[in-house]
Amino acid sequence: MSGDWLPIAPERAGFAANLNERLDQAIADKRIWNVHGVVVMRSDRVVLERYFHGQDYARGRPLGEVSFGADTLHDLRSVSKSIVGLLYGIALERGKVPPPEAPLLSSFPAHAGLAADPGRKGWTLHHVLSMTMGTDWDELSVPYSDPANSEIAMDRAPDRYRYVLERPLVFRPGQRWVYNGGATALLGRVIADATGKSLHDFAREALFDPLGLGQTEWLADDKGDAIAASGLRLSLRDLARLGRLMLRGGKVAGKGVVSAEWLARSTTPYVAVDEVRRYGYHWYLSHFAFAVTSGPRWSRNRLEQAWGAYGNGGQRLWVLPGLDLVVAILAGNYDDPEQWVPPMRVLREVVLASLE
Repeated sequence: MSGDWLPIAPERAGFAANLNERLDQAIADKRIWNVHGVVVMRSDRVVLERYFHGQDYARGRPLGEVSFGADTLHDLRSVSKSIVGLLYGIALERGKVPPPEAPLLSSFPAHAGLAADPGRKGWTLHHVLSMTMGTDWDELSVPYSDPANSEIAMDRAPDRYRYVLERPLVFRPGQRWVYNGGATALLGRVIADATGKSLHDFAREALFDPLGLGQTEWLADDKGDAIAASGLRLSLRDLARLGRLMLRGGKVAGKGVVSAEWLARSTTPYVAVDEVRRYGYHWYLSHFAFAVTSGPRWSRNRLEQAWGAYGNGGQRLWVLPGLDLVVAILAGNYDDPEQWVPPMRVLREVVLASLE
């Protein structure tokens, strides 16, 4: 919807007037590299929108050199997980899916025999939503090019859901966070089974269409199942619109799309990710410290809450409710050990450093 995309000069939105130039300088200095697009929104207005050129892929399939623009579809990779979390909340509000407290294996009757294991019998959908299933799963230390990577092994398994559910238990469920794309695969299957629609069809009807999003794509496996954990492709503008939806309490034009109650549950910290970040229901929760140049001396240092969705290659959606701020970034640093550096520098060195 072009009518909801209204630009504003950075200085009128509380930023330094040279916000764009700061981004250009950071790229020229090679502190930021291979970024495909950046959108910054504050109070529903577009403060910065920039697109670049670069090599890109659709979940590993080469697309060649791409000139990115407002309507270009781009892999979100694991940002997809956070969108699946929102879809579960919508389905829950409609009474389609069991609540987080419900037993997980009740949603997988074909694998009900696994409940003979006392540890698995205690699984609930909360453990899936918070990635605290307690199973042996490794996506972080093994590259995605290696079949030993747990997500790749899941993709290649005859039954991806059984593969996830049969992984050995190494922690008591609920005890510890372990990054797990298999949990999102289970969640996507629960949504599809309960709504009677493919994950993408439900997403279009329940979330994307009400937001007025443009073309979308959700890549699927060879059985036709949406790759819930990492298969969604959106434009950068539409990714930013999803962030704005969260700032608006789940409403579009006054109409509820995602319930405020579900957003509150999604952004409640249930488990520690590391010494800084916490995890809600498929959303990362953190705080960012920075300083502003204006204002009284005692209020120049700020610490702001952030809700984040992160994807391989540098895909990022940050929502900072205290600043009424959305920062959406797409990049092409797939599988790069330093892929986190460019988006973090965009946020810290360009956006937050420009606030006045």
